[in-house]
Amino acid sequence: MTDVLWLDEDEIRTWLKFRAVVELYPSILDSQLRRDAQLTHMEYQVLAMLSEAPGGSLRMSVLASRTNSSLTRMSHVVTRLSERGIVARQACELDGRATNVVLSDAGRARLQDAAPGHVAQVRRSFVDALTPEQLDQLDAICEAILGRIDPDGRMTGR
Repeated sequence: MTDVLWLDEDEIRTWLKFRAVVELYPSILDSQLRRDAQLTHMEYQVLAMLSEAPGGSLRMSVLASRTNSSLTRMSHVVTRLSERGIVARQACELDGRATNVVLSDAGRARLQDAAPGHVAQVRRSFVDALTPEQLDQLDAICEAILGRIDPDGRMTGR
């Protein structure tokens, strides 16, 4: 690997900090949601995405893609949520082989109950740690990185 452009000390330091944030942050969100709303972070993401979708419904494959999840994992999450009456599975009218996931009224209520605590956690651990200028910089940084690793915008729906 003689063509490798190795990271310098500054790049290593920044990379390790970024990696730590990426690895630690999901458990912070998950802990708060489990404690306060009896939802995992993945379950919350599913409810949030469904709440923003037309008719509160998305294909299972779209949910999996937007959460960077496998169809198998998403199926397990949806099974847990459907057993609790939070979502329902429906055959896709446009493609009989596909399954839609639909947010129930109970799911919408659960999301509305969970959202204030989740937003407070995001504000406390993320937004309030940064100045408005840093938030703008981070937005631009994320956009640049996502342009390389998610050019089609499947995670952000852009």
